[in-house]
Amino acid sequence: MNTTGLKNDNIVALVDCNNFYVSCERVFNPKLNNKPVAVLSNNDGCIVSRSQEIKDLKIPMGAPGFKYEGLIKKHGGTLLSSNYALYADMSSRVMEVLALFSPEVEIYSIDEAFLGLNGFKNRDLENFGKKIKRTVFQWTGIPVSVGISQTKTLAKVANHFAKRYSAFQGSLCLLDDERIAKALAKTPVSEVWGIGRQYDKFLRQHKIETALQLRDAEDKFIEHYLTSMGLKTVLELRGYACIDLDEAPANKKSIVTSRSFGKQVSSLNDLQEAISEYVTRAAEKLRKQKSVAGLLMVFLSTNRFKEGPQYNNSLSTTLFPPTAYTPELIKTALNLLDDLYLPGFEFKKAGVMLADIIPEKDVPLSFMDTNYLDDKRKKLMEAMDKLNRTYGQDTLFYASSGIKKDWKMKRAKLSPHYTTHWNDLPKVK
Repeated sequence: MNTTGLKNDNIVALVDCNNFYVSCERVFNPKLNNKPVAVLSNNDGCIVSRSQEIKDLKIPMGAPGFKYEGLIKKHGGTLLSSNYALYADMSSRVMEVLALFSPEVEIYSIDEAFLGLNGFKNRDLENFGKKIKRTVFQWTGIPVSVGISQTKTLAKVANHFAKRYSAFQGSLCLLDDERIAKALAKTPVSEVWGIGRQYDKFLRQHKIETALQLRDAEDKFIEHYLTSMGLKTVLELRGYACIDLDEAPANKKSIVTSRSFGKQVSSLNDLQEAISEYVTRAAEKLRKQKSVAGLLMVFLSTNRFKEGPQYNNSLSTTLFPPTAYTPELIKTALNLLDDLYLPGFEFKKAGVMLADIIPEKDVPLSFMDTNYLDDKRKKLMEAMDKLNRTYGQDTLFYASSGIKKDWKMKRAKLSPHYTTHWNDLPKVK
Protein backbone atom coordinates (compact mmCIF):
# COMPACT_ATOMS: atom_id res chain seq x y z
CA MET A 1 0.00 0.00 0.00
CA ASN A 2 1.25 3.45 -0.88
CA THR A 3 1.44 6.25 1.65
CA THR A 4 1.65 9.93 0.95
CA GLY A 5 1.99 12.73 3.46
CA LEU A 6 1.60 12.44 7.17
CA LYS A 7 -1.41 11.35 9.16
CA ASN A 8 -2.61 13.73 11.82
CA ASP A 9 -5.16 13.76 14.61
CA ASN A 10 -7.92 14.90 12.26
CA ILE A 11 -11.37 13.68 13.29
CA VAL A 12 -14.60 14.52 11.51
CA ALA A 13 -18.23 13.53 11.95
CA LEU A 14 -20.95 13.34 9.31
CA VAL A 15 -24.48 13.85 10.63
CA ASP A 16 -27.19 12.81 8.16
CA CYS A 17 -30.93 13.20 8.75
CA ASN A 18 -32.84 9.98 8.10
CA ASN A 19 -35.52 10.14 5.38
CA PHE A 20 -35.50 13.87 6.01
CA TYR A 21 -38.63 15.12 4.24
CA VAL A 22 -40.71 12.28 5.66
CA SER A 23 -39.23 12.82 9.12
CA CYS A 24 -40.19 16.51 9.03
CA GLU A 25 -43.79 15.58 8.22
CA ARG A 26 -43.91 13.05 11.05
CA VAL A 27 -42.73 15.56 13.66
CA PHE A 28 -46.03 17.43 13.33
CA ASN A 29 -48.27 14.53 12.32
CA PRO A 30 -47.47 11.52 14.54
CA LYS A 31 -50.27 9.55 12.83
CA LEU A 32 -47.76 9.02 10.01
CA ASN A 33 -45.36 7.13 12.28
CA ASN A 34 -44.80 3.46 11.38
CA LYS A 35 -46.82 3.85 8.18
CA PRO A 36 -45.66 4.00 4.55
CA VAL A 37 -45.08 7.67 3.74
CA ALA A 38 -43.53 9.18 0.62
CA VAL A 39 -42.95 12.79 -0.40
CA LEU A 40 -43.39 13.82 -4.03
CA SER A 41 -41.37 16.15 -6.25
CA ASN A 42 -42.64 19.34 -7.87
CA ASN A 43 -46.14 19.06 -9.31
CA ASP A 44 -46.70 15.88 -7.32
CA GLY A 45 -44.58 13.91 -9.73
CA CYS A 46 -41.94 11.43 -8.56
CA ILE A 47 -41.08 10.09 -5.11
CA VAL A 48 -38.14 12.03 -3.61
CA SER A 49 -38.26 10.87 0.02
CA ARG A 50 -39.29 7.46 1.40
CA SER A 51 -40.01 6.14 4.84
CA GLN A 52 -38.52 2.78 5.73
CA GLU A 53 -41.98 1.27 5.25
CA ILE A 54 -42.01 2.52 1.65
CA LYS A 55 -38.58 1.00 1.08
CA ASP A 56 -39.84 -2.29 2.53
CA LEU A 57 -42.57 -2.28 -0.13
CA LYS A 58 -39.78 -2.21 -2.76
CA ILE A 59 -40.96 1.14 -4.13
CA PRO A 60 -37.92 2.78 -5.76
CA MET A 61 -36.72 6.34 -5.33
CA GLY A 62 -37.81 8.48 -8.27
CA ALA A 63 -40.82 6.32 -9.08
CA PRO A 64 -43.97 8.13 -10.35
CA GLY A 65 -46.24 8.70 -7.39
CA PHE A 66 -49.47 7.85 -9.22
CA LYS A 67 -48.11 4.41 -10.16
CA TYR A 68 -47.75 3.33 -6.52
CA GLU A 69 -50.47 5.37 -4.81
CA GLY A 70 -52.88 2.42 -4.72
CA LEU A 71 -50.29 0.09 -3.17
CA ILE A 72 -49.32 2.69 -0.57
CA LYS A 73 -52.94 3.36 0.43
CA LYS A 74 -53.57 -0.40 0.60
CA HIS A 75 -50.92 -0.58 3.34
CA GLY A 76 -52.38 2.38 5.24
CA GLY A 77 -49.85 4.87 3.92
CA THR A 78 -49.98 8.20 2.20
CA LEU A 79 -48.32 10.40 -0.42
CA LEU A 80 -47.51 14.05 0.37
CA SER A 81 -46.54 17.09 -1.69
CA SER A 82 -43.16 18.67 -1.02
CA ASN A 83 -43.41 21.28 1.74
CA TYR A 84 -40.13 23.11 1.11
CA ALA A 85 -40.78 25.89 3.62
CA LEU A 86 -41.18 23.32 6.40
CA TYR A 87 -38.10 21.33 5.38
CA ALA A 88 -35.88 24.42 5.16
CA ASP A 89 -36.97 25.60 8.60
CA MET A 90 -36.46 22.19 10.20
CA SER A 91 -33.04 21.95 8.56
CA SER A 92 -32.04 25.26 10.16
CA ARG A 93 -33.15 23.95 13.56
CA VAL A 94 -31.08 20.78 13.16
CA MET A 95 -28.00 22.76 12.12
CA GLU A 96 -28.39 25.07 15.14
CA VAL A 97 -28.31 22.04 17.44
CA LEU A 98 -25.24 20.62 15.70
CA ALA A 99 -23.40 23.92 16.19
CA LEU A 100 -23.58 23.28 19.95
CA PHE A 101 -21.35 20.21 19.55
CA SER A 102 -18.54 21.77 17.52
CA PRO A 103 -17.35 25.25 16.52
CA GLU A 104 -16.61 23.84 13.05
CA VAL A 105 -19.75 23.00 11.06
CA GLU A 106 -19.99 22.57 7.29
CA ILE A 107 -23.61 22.45 6.09
CA TYR A 108 -23.21 20.05 3.19
CA SER A 109 -26.86 19.85 2.14
CA ILE A 110 -30.34 20.44 3.54
CA ASP A 111 -30.06 17.21 5.56
CA GLU A 112 -26.30 16.68 6.04
CA ALA A 113 -23.50 18.42 7.91
CA PHE A 114 -19.85 17.71 8.71
CA LEU A 115 -18.52 18.53 12.18
CA GLY A 116 -14.83 19.15 12.80
CA LEU A 117 -13.80 17.26 15.93
CA ASN A 118 -10.09 18.08 16.09
CA GLY A 119 -9.11 18.12 19.74
CA PHE A 120 -11.80 15.55 20.61
CA LYS A 121 -9.43 12.57 20.34
CA ASN A 122 -9.37 11.86 24.07
CA ARG A 123 -13.13 11.90 24.39
CA ASP A 124 -15.37 8.86 24.25
CA LEU A 125 -16.37 9.42 20.63
CA GLU A 126 -18.65 6.37 20.52
CA ASN A 127 -20.87 7.93 23.17
CA PHE A 128 -20.33 11.42 21.79
CA GLY A 129 -21.90 10.36 18.49
CA LYS A 130 -24.83 8.81 20.32
CA LYS A 131 -25.24 12.03 22.32
CA ILE A 132 -25.44 14.05 19.10
CA LYS A 133 -28.10 11.69 17.76
CA ARG A 134 -30.08 11.75 21.01
CA THR A 135 -29.97 15.54 21.41
CA VAL A 136 -30.98 16.32 17.82
CA PHE A 137 -33.98 14.00 18.17
CA GLN A 138 -35.01 15.39 21.57
CA TRP A 139 -34.80 19.00 20.44
CA THR A 140 -36.15 18.75 16.87
CA GLY A 141 -37.87 15.37 16.50
CA ILE A 142 -35.62 14.52 13.54
CA PRO A 143 -33.77 11.15 13.64
CA VAL A 144 -30.17 11.30 12.43
CA SER A 145 -27.27 8.94 11.78
CA VAL A 146 -23.74 9.82 12.86
CA GLY A 147 -20.49 8.60 11.32
CA ILE A 148 -17.13 9.54 12.89
CA SER A 149 -13.70 8.90 11.40
CA GLN A 150 -10.36 10.42 10.33
CA THR A 151 -11.53 12.02 7.07
CA LYS A 152 -14.75 13.20 5.42
CA THR A 153 -14.72 10.22 3.04
CA LEU A 154 -14.31 7.72 5.88
CA ALA A 155 -16.98 9.55 7.91
CA LYS A 156 -19.32 8.95 4.95
CA VAL A 157 -18.53 5.24 5.13
CA ALA A 158 -19.11 5.19 8.90
CA ASN A 159 -22.41 7.01 8.48
CA HIS A 160 -23.54 4.52 5.85
CA PHE A 161 -22.99 1.60 8.22
CA ALA A 162 -24.56 3.46 11.15
CA LYS A 163 -27.71 3.96 9.09
CA ARG A 164 -27.84 0.48 7.56
CA TYR A 165 -27.14 -1.75 10.59
CA SER A 166 -29.37 -1.43 13.66
CA ALA A 167 -26.66 -2.89 15.91
CA PHE A 168 -24.81 0.44 15.75
CA GLN A 169 -27.89 2.32 17.06
CA GLY A 170 -27.47 5.07 14.47
CA SER A 171 -23.89 6.01 15.36
CA LEU A 172 -20.56 4.48 14.38
CA CYS A 173 -17.00 5.57 15.16
CA LEU A 174 -14.36 4.26 12.73
CA LEU A 175 -10.90 5.10 14.02
CA ASP A 176 -9.33 1.67 14.50
CA ASP A 177 -7.40 0.45 11.43
CA GLU A 178 -8.87 -3.03 11.63
CA ARG A 179 -12.46 -1.79 11.88
CA ILE A 180 -11.88 0.61 9.00
CA ALA A 181 -10.51 -2.19 6.79
CA LYS A 182 -13.51 -4.42 7.57
CA ALA A 183 -15.94 -1.62 6.73
CA LEU A 184 -14.16 -0.79 3.47
CA ALA A 185 -14.16 -4.46 2.46
CA LYS A 186 -17.96 -4.47 2.76
CA THR A 187 -18.42 -1.17 0.88
CA PRO A 188 -18.97 -1.42 -2.91
CA VAL A 189 -16.69 0.96 -4.77
CA SER A 190 -19.74 2.65 -6.30
CA GLU A 191 -20.78 3.86 -2.83
CA VAL A 192 -17.50 5.65 -2.12
CA TRP A 193 -17.98 9.41 -1.87
CA GLY A 194 -16.45 10.97 -4.97
CA ILE A 195 -16.52 7.78 -7.05
CA GLY A 196 -20.09 6.76 -7.62
CA ARG A 197 -21.35 5.41 -10.91
CA GLN A 198 -19.02 7.59 -12.94
CA TYR A 199 -16.03 5.34 -12.40
CA ASP A 200 -17.71 2.21 -11.06
CA LYS A 201 -17.75 0.28 -14.34
CA PHE A 202 -14.16 1.23 -15.17
CA LEU A 203 -12.83 0.22 -11.74
CA ARG A 204 -14.68 -3.09 -11.79
CA GLN A 205 -13.13 -3.87 -15.16
CA HIS A 206 -9.78 -3.50 -13.39
CA LYS A 207 -10.82 -5.83 -10.53
CA ILE A 208 -11.41 -3.00 -8.08
CA GLU A 209 -14.85 -3.77 -6.66
CA THR A 210 -14.65 -2.64 -3.03
CA ALA A 211 -13.54 0.47 -1.18
CA LEU A 212 -10.73 -1.56 0.37
CA GLN A 213 -9.37 -2.55 -3.05
CA LEU A 214 -9.59 1.08 -4.12
CA ARG A 215 -7.71 2.17 -1.03
CA ASP A 216 -4.90 -0.25 -1.81
CA ALA A 217 -4.59 0.64 -5.50
CA GLU A 218 -1.41 2.16 -6.90
CA ASP A 219 -1.16 5.94 -6.81
CA LYS A 220 0.02 6.23 -10.42
CA PHE A 221 -2.91 4.17 -11.69
CA ILE A 222 -5.46 6.21 -9.72
CA GLU A 223 -4.05 9.61 -10.68
CA HIS A 224 -3.79 8.63 -14.35
CA TYR A 225 -7.35 7.37 -14.73
CA LEU A 226 -9.24 9.12 -11.93
CA THR A 227 -7.24 12.40 -11.93
CA SER A 228 -5.93 14.19 -8.85
CA MET A 229 -9.43 14.31 -7.32
CA GLY A 230 -9.62 10.53 -7.47
CA LEU A 231 -6.25 10.32 -5.75
CA LYS A 232 -7.53 12.61 -2.98
CA THR A 233 -10.43 10.23 -2.45
CA VAL A 234 -8.05 7.26 -2.19
CA LEU A 235 -5.81 9.11 0.26
CA GLU A 236 -8.87 9.95 2.34
CA LEU A 237 -9.70 6.23 2.47
CA ARG A 238 -6.18 5.70 3.85
CA GLY A 239 -6.81 8.22 6.64
CA TYR A 240 -5.07 11.28 5.17
CA ALA A 241 -7.35 14.33 5.34
CA CYS A 242 -7.26 15.90 1.86
CA ILE A 243 -10.72 17.49 1.68
CA ASP A 244 -10.97 20.46 4.02
CA LEU A 245 -13.92 21.34 6.15
CA ASP A 246 -15.68 24.31 4.61
CA GLU A 247 -17.18 26.16 7.57
CA ALA A 248 -18.44 29.08 5.55
CA PRO A 249 -19.46 28.04 2.03
CA ALA A 250 -18.78 30.69 -0.57
CA ASN A 251 -21.63 32.88 -1.70
CA LYS A 252 -23.38 31.72 -4.83
CA LYS A 253 -22.02 33.15 -8.07
CA SER A 254 -25.40 32.72 -9.72
CA ILE A 255 -28.94 32.21 -8.43
CA VAL A 256 -31.55 30.38 -10.50
CA THR A 257 -35.23 30.28 -9.57
CA SER A 258 -37.55 28.26 -11.77
CA ARG A 259 -40.50 25.90 -11.52
CA SER A 260 -42.51 23.66 -13.77
CA PHE A 261 -46.07 24.94 -13.91
CA GLY A 262 -48.96 22.98 -12.46
CA LYS A 263 -50.61 23.20 -15.88
CA GLN A 264 -49.62 24.37 -19.34
CA VAL A 265 -49.40 28.17 -19.45
CA SER A 266 -49.98 30.17 -22.61
CA SER A 267 -51.08 33.64 -21.51
CA LEU A 268 -48.60 36.49 -21.10
CA ASN A 269 -50.33 37.58 -17.89
CA ASP A 270 -49.72 34.22 -16.19
CA LEU A 271 -46.08 34.28 -17.27
CA GLN A 272 -45.69 37.81 -15.92
CA GLU A 273 -47.02 36.70 -12.54
CA ALA A 274 -44.71 33.69 -12.45
CA ILE A 275 -41.61 35.65 -13.47
CA SER A 276 -42.40 38.33 -10.87
CA GLU A 277 -42.56 35.70 -8.13
CA TYR A 278 -39.37 33.98 -9.28
CA VAL A 279 -37.52 37.30 -9.29
CA THR A 280 -38.81 37.99 -5.77
CA ARG A 281 -37.46 34.67 -4.48
CA ALA A 282 -34.10 35.10 -6.23
CA ALA A 283 -33.70 38.64 -4.87
CA GLU A 284 -34.40 37.43 -1.32
CA LYS A 285 -31.58 34.88 -1.66
CA LEU A 286 -29.32 37.57 -3.09
CA ARG A 287 -29.91 39.91 -0.15
CA LYS A 288 -29.52 37.09 2.36
CA GLN A 289 -25.89 36.66 1.29
CA LYS A 290 -25.47 40.50 1.17
CA SER A 291 -24.79 40.54 -2.56
CA VAL A 292 -25.94 42.35 -5.69
CA ALA A 293 -26.32 41.06 -9.25
CA GLY A 294 -24.94 42.52 -12.46
CA LEU A 295 -26.88 40.33 -14.90
CA LEU A 296 -30.48 39.13 -15.17
CA MET A 297 -31.71 36.35 -17.45
CA VAL A 298 -35.30 35.21 -18.16
CA PHE A 299 -36.03 31.89 -19.85
CA LEU A 300 -39.09 30.02 -21.14
CA SER A 301 -39.57 26.46 -22.34
CA THR A 302 -42.37 24.27 -23.64
CA ASN A 303 -42.81 20.60 -22.80
CA ARG A 304 -40.45 18.68 -25.07
CA PHE A 305 -42.26 15.43 -24.24
CA LYS A 306 -45.57 16.73 -25.56
CA GLU A 307 -46.55 16.83 -29.20
CA GLY A 308 -46.99 20.25 -30.71
CA PRO A 309 -44.93 23.35 -31.47
CA GLN A 310 -41.82 23.77 -29.33
CA TYR A 311 -40.18 26.96 -28.13
CA ASN A 312 -37.21 27.32 -25.80
CA ASN A 313 -35.45 30.64 -25.47
CA SER A 314 -33.82 33.09 -23.07
CA LEU A 315 -32.86 36.75 -22.94
CA SER A 316 -30.51 38.54 -20.59
CA THR A 317 -29.41 42.06 -19.78
CA THR A 318 -26.74 43.70 -17.68
CA LEU A 319 -27.75 45.54 -14.52
CA PHE A 320 -25.92 48.79 -14.15
CA PRO A 321 -25.32 49.48 -11.43
CA PRO A 322 -25.57 45.99 -9.85
CA THR A 323 -28.63 45.69 -7.65
CA ALA A 324 -30.70 43.54 -5.28
CA TYR A 325 -33.73 45.88 -5.31
CA THR A 326 -36.72 43.69 -6.11
CA PRO A 327 -38.98 46.29 -7.83
CA GLU A 328 -36.18 47.19 -10.23
CA LEU A 329 -35.41 43.54 -10.93
CA ILE A 330 -39.09 42.76 -11.57
CA LYS A 331 -39.40 45.68 -13.99
CA THR A 332 -36.30 44.57 -15.90
CA ALA A 333 -37.43 40.94 -15.99
CA LEU A 334 -40.88 41.80 -17.31
CA ASN A 335 -39.33 43.92 -20.07
CA LEU A 336 -37.24 40.90 -21.08
CA LEU A 337 -40.32 38.69 -20.96
CA ASP A 338 -42.20 41.05 -23.31
CA ASP A 339 -39.45 40.55 -25.90
CA LEU A 340 -39.17 36.82 -25.21
CA TYR A 341 -42.84 35.85 -25.27
CA LEU A 342 -44.46 34.38 -28.37
CA PRO A 343 -48.22 33.66 -28.49
CA GLY A 344 -49.51 30.28 -29.58
CA PHE A 345 -47.24 28.16 -27.36
CA GLU A 346 -48.05 26.22 -24.20
CA PHE A 347 -45.22 26.71 -21.75
CA LYS A 348 -44.22 24.10 -19.19
CA LYS A 349 -41.51 26.01 -17.37
CA ALA A 350 -40.13 29.50 -16.84
CA GLY A 351 -37.41 30.95 -14.68
CA VAL A 352 -34.91 33.67 -13.93
CA MET A 353 -31.18 33.70 -13.26
CA LEU A 354 -29.18 36.35 -11.44
CA ALA A 355 -25.48 36.32 -12.30
CA ASP A 356 -22.33 38.46 -12.16
CA ILE A 357 -22.92 38.48 -8.41
CA ILE A 358 -20.61 40.49 -6.17
CA PRO A 359 -20.68 41.40 -2.46
CA GLU A 360 -22.61 44.61 -1.88
CA LYS A 361 -19.57 46.02 -0.06
CA ASP A 362 -17.67 45.92 -3.38
CA VAL A 363 -20.09 48.26 -5.17
CA PRO A 364 -18.27 51.54 -6.00
CA LEU A 365 -19.26 54.41 -3.73
CA SER A 366 -20.24 56.48 -6.76
CA PHE A 367 -23.20 54.11 -7.35
CA MET A 368 -24.54 54.14 -3.82
CA ASP A 369 -27.17 56.75 -4.47
CA THR A 370 -28.44 55.18 -7.68
CA ASN A 371 -29.10 51.58 -6.70
CA TYR A 372 -30.62 49.44 -4.01
CA LEU A 373 -27.90 50.39 -1.52
CA ASP A 374 -29.49 53.83 -1.30
CA ASP A 375 -30.71 54.14 2.30
CA LYS A 376 -34.48 54.19 1.59
CA ARG A 377 -34.45 51.26 -0.82
CA LYS A 378 -32.29 49.11 1.40
CA LYS A 379 -34.41 49.79 4.50
CA LEU A 380 -37.55 48.94 2.52
CA MET A 381 -36.10 45.59 1.40
CA GLU A 382 -34.83 44.79 4.90
CA ALA A 383 -38.26 45.53 6.40
CA MET A 384 -40.05 43.42 3.79
CA ASP A 385 -37.66 40.49 4.22
CA LYS A 386 -38.02 40.63 8.00
CA LEU A 387 -41.83 40.63 7.86
CA ASN A 388 -41.91 37.67 5.47
CA ARG A 389 -39.41 35.73 7.59
CA THR A 390 -41.41 36.42 10.75
CA TYR A 391 -44.97 35.96 9.52
CA GLY A 392 -44.51 33.63 6.56
CA GLN A 393 -43.54 33.88 2.92
CA ASP A 394 -45.69 36.29 0.88
CA THR A 395 -47.13 38.04 3.93
CA LEU A 396 -46.12 41.04 1.82
CA PHE A 397 -45.86 40.47 -1.91
CA TYR A 398 -45.77 42.44 -5.14
CA ALA A 399 -49.01 42.93 -7.06
CA SER A 400 -47.31 41.81 -10.26
CA SER A 401 -47.02 38.30 -8.76
CA GLY A 402 -50.81 37.95 -8.87
CA ILE A 403 -53.31 36.67 -6.30
CA LYS A 404 -54.92 33.50 -7.67
CA LYS A 405 -51.70 32.16 -9.21
CA ASP A 406 -53.43 29.41 -11.20
CA TRP A 407 -50.07 28.69 -12.83
CA LYS A 408 -48.39 27.57 -9.62
CA MET A 409 -47.05 24.06 -9.41
CA LYS A 410 -49.48 21.35 -8.40
CA ARG A 411 -49.30 20.48 -4.69
CA ALA A 412 -52.64 18.83 -3.97
CA LYS A 413 -51.30 16.84 -1.02
CA LEU A 414 -49.50 19.70 0.78
CA SER A 415 -49.26 19.57 4.56
CA PRO A 416 -49.63 22.78 6.65
CA HIS A 417 -46.69 25.17 7.04
CA TYR A 418 -46.39 24.20 10.69
CA THR A 419 -43.44 26.45 11.55
CA THR A 420 -43.60 29.33 9.08
CA HIS A 421 -47.27 30.44 8.91
CA TRP A 422 -49.12 31.73 11.95
CA ASN A 423 -52.41 30.16 10.86
CA ASP A 424 -50.77 26.76 10.47
CA LEU A 425 -49.14 26.61 13.90
CA PRO A 426 -50.12 23.35 15.66
CA LYS A 427 -52.84 23.85 18.27
CA VAL A 428 -52.52 22.17 21.66
CA LYS A 429 -55.84 20.73 22.82
